[in-house]
Amino acid sequence: MLNHAVPDFHLPATSGTTFQLANHLGKNLVIYFYPKDSTPGCTTQGIQFRDAYADFQACNTEIFGISRDNIKSHENFKTKFSFPFELLADTEEVACTLFSVMKMKNMYGKQVRGVERSTFIIDKNGVLVKEWRGVKVDGHVTEVLNFIQSL
Repeated sequence: MLNHAVPDFHLPATSGTTFQLANHLGKNLVIYFYPKDSTPGCTTQGIQFRDAYADFQACNTEIFGISRDNIKSHENFKTKFSFPFELLADTEEVACTLFSVMKMKNMYGKQVRGVERSTFIIDKNGVLVKEWRGVKVDGHVTEVLNFIQSL
Protein backbone atom coordinates (compact mmCIF):
# COMPACT_ATOMS: atom_id res chain seq x y z
CA MET A 1 0.00 0.00 0.00
CA LEU A 2 3.02 2.29 0.50
CA ASN A 3 3.34 4.96 -2.24
CA HIS A 4 -0.23 4.30 -3.42
CA ALA A 5 -3.34 6.44 -3.03
CA VAL A 6 -5.35 5.53 0.04
CA PRO A 7 -8.98 4.64 -0.80
CA ASP A 8 -11.46 7.22 0.45
CA PHE A 9 -13.18 6.34 3.72
CA HIS A 10 -15.29 8.11 6.30
CA LEU A 11 -15.76 7.65 10.04
CA PRO A 12 -17.63 9.42 12.83
CA ALA A 13 -15.35 11.93 14.56
CA THR A 14 -15.36 13.93 17.76
CA SER A 15 -16.78 17.47 17.82
CA GLY A 16 -19.91 16.20 16.02
CA THR A 17 -18.09 15.86 12.72
CA THR A 18 -17.53 13.12 10.17
CA PHE A 19 -14.04 12.48 8.84
CA GLN A 20 -13.78 11.84 5.11
CA LEU A 21 -10.32 11.33 3.66
CA ALA A 22 -11.17 13.12 0.38
CA ASN A 23 -11.96 16.30 2.33
CA HIS A 24 -8.36 16.55 3.50
CA LEU A 25 -6.51 16.58 0.18
CA GLY A 26 -4.03 19.46 0.17
CA LYS A 27 -2.78 18.71 3.67
CA ASN A 28 -0.48 16.02 5.01
CA LEU A 29 -2.21 13.68 7.45
CA VAL A 30 -0.88 11.78 10.43
CA ILE A 31 -3.32 8.96 11.13
CA TYR A 32 -2.43 7.02 14.23
CA PHE A 33 -4.17 3.88 15.43
CA TYR A 34 -4.16 3.10 19.13
CA PRO A 35 -5.69 0.27 21.15
CA LYS A 36 -7.95 1.98 23.72
CA ASP A 37 -8.98 5.36 25.10
CA SER A 38 -7.66 6.38 28.53
CA THR A 39 -5.10 3.57 28.88
CA PRO A 40 -1.55 4.56 29.94
CA GLY A 41 0.29 4.12 26.61
CA CYS A 42 -2.54 5.59 24.54
CA THR A 43 -2.84 8.58 26.87
CA THR A 44 0.91 9.24 26.72
CA GLN A 45 0.88 9.00 22.93
CA GLY A 46 -2.09 11.38 22.63
CA ILE A 47 -0.46 13.89 24.99
CA GLN A 48 2.76 13.80 22.97
CA PHE A 49 0.85 14.45 19.72
CA ARG A 50 -1.06 17.24 21.53
CA ASP A 51 2.15 18.87 22.75
CA ALA A 52 3.67 18.81 19.24
CA TYR A 53 0.43 19.84 17.49
CA ALA A 54 1.58 23.39 16.63
CA ASP A 55 4.74 21.98 15.02
CA PHE A 56 2.64 19.63 12.85
CA GLN A 57 0.28 22.49 11.95
CA ALA A 58 3.29 24.58 10.86
CA CYS A 59 4.03 21.78 8.34
CA ASN A 60 0.50 21.84 6.83
CA THR A 61 -0.31 18.61 8.68
CA GLU A 62 -3.43 17.43 10.50
CA ILE A 63 -3.47 14.64 13.10
CA PHE A 64 -6.23 12.08 13.60
CA GLY A 65 -6.31 9.32 16.20
CA ILE A 66 -8.33 6.16 15.53
CA SER A 67 -9.44 3.35 17.81
CA ARG A 68 -12.42 1.02 18.04
CA ASP A 69 -13.87 2.99 20.97
CA ASN A 70 -17.19 4.77 20.44
CA ILE A 71 -17.68 8.54 20.06
CA LYS A 72 -18.78 9.02 23.69
CA SER A 73 -15.57 7.40 24.92
CA HIS A 74 -13.55 9.48 22.43
CA GLU A 75 -15.23 12.74 23.51
CA ASN A 76 -14.39 12.02 27.17
CA PHE A 77 -10.78 11.10 26.31
CA LYS A 78 -10.32 14.16 24.09
CA THR A 79 -11.81 16.54 26.67
CA LYS A 80 -9.91 15.11 29.63
CA PHE A 81 -6.53 15.62 27.94
CA SER A 82 -7.40 18.69 25.78
CA PHE A 83 -6.48 17.07 22.48
CA PRO A 84 -6.66 19.75 19.72
CA PHE A 85 -7.21 17.08 17.03
CA GLU A 86 -10.17 14.85 16.31
CA LEU A 87 -10.49 11.20 17.33
CA LEU A 88 -12.24 8.84 14.90
CA ALA A 89 -14.52 6.01 16.05
CA ASP A 90 -13.87 2.86 14.04
CA THR A 91 -16.35 0.59 15.82
CA GLU A 92 -16.94 -1.38 12.60
CA GLU A 93 -13.17 -1.70 11.89
CA VAL A 94 -13.45 0.03 8.48
CA ALA A 95 -10.11 1.88 8.73
CA CYS A 96 -8.56 -0.87 10.87
CA THR A 97 -9.18 -3.28 7.98
CA LEU A 98 -8.09 -0.80 5.31
CA PHE A 99 -4.74 -0.28 7.09
CA SER A 100 -4.42 -3.91 8.33
CA VAL A 101 -3.86 -2.99 11.97
CA MET A 102 -5.90 -5.77 13.62
CA LYS A 103 -3.55 -8.36 15.16
CA MET A 104 -3.61 -11.21 17.64
CA LYS A 105 -1.92 -10.01 20.83
CA ASN A 106 -1.09 -11.51 24.19
CA MET A 107 -2.97 -9.85 27.03
CA TYR A 108 -2.42 -11.28 30.49
CA GLY A 109 -1.51 -14.66 28.99
CA LYS A 110 -4.54 -14.84 26.68
CA GLN A 111 -4.69 -14.36 22.92
CA VAL A 112 -6.89 -11.39 22.06
CA ARG A 113 -7.59 -9.63 18.79
CA GLY A 114 -6.76 -5.94 18.99
CA VAL A 115 -5.38 -2.86 17.32
CA GLU A 116 -1.62 -2.83 16.73
CA ARG A 117 -0.33 0.65 17.59
CA SER A 118 0.52 2.06 14.14
CA THR A 119 1.02 5.43 12.47
CA PHE A 120 0.55 6.35 8.81
CA ILE A 121 1.50 9.47 6.86
CA ILE A 122 -0.73 10.38 3.92
CA ASP A 123 0.64 13.22 1.80
CA LYS A 124 -1.36 16.15 0.45
CA ASN A 125 -2.18 14.13 -2.70
CA GLY A 126 -3.76 11.28 -0.70
CA VAL A 127 -0.77 8.94 -1.12
CA LEU A 128 0.49 6.78 1.76
CA VAL A 129 4.16 7.78 2.05
CA LYS A 130 5.23 6.31 5.42
CA GLU A 131 4.06 3.78 7.98
CA TRP A 132 5.18 2.63 11.38
CA ARG A 133 3.79 -0.61 12.83
CA GLY A 134 4.18 -2.06 16.30
CA VAL A 135 4.94 1.44 17.56
CA LYS A 136 6.64 2.02 20.90
CA VAL A 137 5.35 5.30 22.35
CA ASP A 138 8.66 6.73 23.61
CA GLY A 139 10.22 8.99 20.97
CA HIS A 140 7.65 8.11 18.32
CA VAL A 141 6.00 11.53 17.95
CA THR A 142 9.41 13.16 17.46
CA GLU A 143 10.23 10.60 14.76
CA VAL A 144 6.91 11.30 13.00
CA LEU A 145 7.45 15.07 13.19
CA ASN A 146 10.99 14.73 11.81
CA PHE A 147 9.59 12.77 8.86
CA ILE A 148 6.87 15.38 8.22
CA GLN A 149 9.45 18.16 8.34
CA SER A 150 11.49 16.32 5.68
CA LEU A 151 8.59 16.25 3.17
